[in-house]
Amino acid sequence: MLPSRQPVQPATPVSAMRLLTDRELSPEAAAIFADIRATRKTEYVNNFWRALAHDPAALKRTWESIKQIMAPGALDAKTKELIYIAVSVATGCDYCIASHTASARAKGMNEAEYLELVSVIGMASETNRLATALQVPVDEVFLIVNEAGR
Repeated sequence: MLPSRQPVQPATPVSAMRLLTDRELSPEAAAIFADIRATRKTEYVNNFWRALAHDPAALKRTWESIKQIMAPGALDAKTKELIYIAVSVATGCDYCIASHTASARAKGMNEAEYLELVSVIGMASETNRLATALQVPVDEVFLIVNEAGR
């Protein structure tokens, strides 16, 4: 029988950008952090925003886009988080997988939903690669027809 092993703890990750503390923020970045806190109703500002705070213009642009896109609309907030997780898995962003999984859980995602999501991601990845490798042409019935009939 093999001895049981403890999970290996990953080494402390190194960021390409130093994470800014609240005291180090420019006035522009501090204002955006205040909006993040107010919008999310929390004092916590995560590492993504702290890394991006080096560039207040990019921080503002990204935060404004996130607020708009991730707000409930035709799709509810949890569904948007599930889509974000799927895209993050597809693009290999560990940070985004972790942060949006936490956000989806906060919005009500349960373990069964997460496991089903992972199954859909895996199946889509497999069939996407098969269709790509086989160079399967798109069925005409799947093509969108515009108002002019084209």
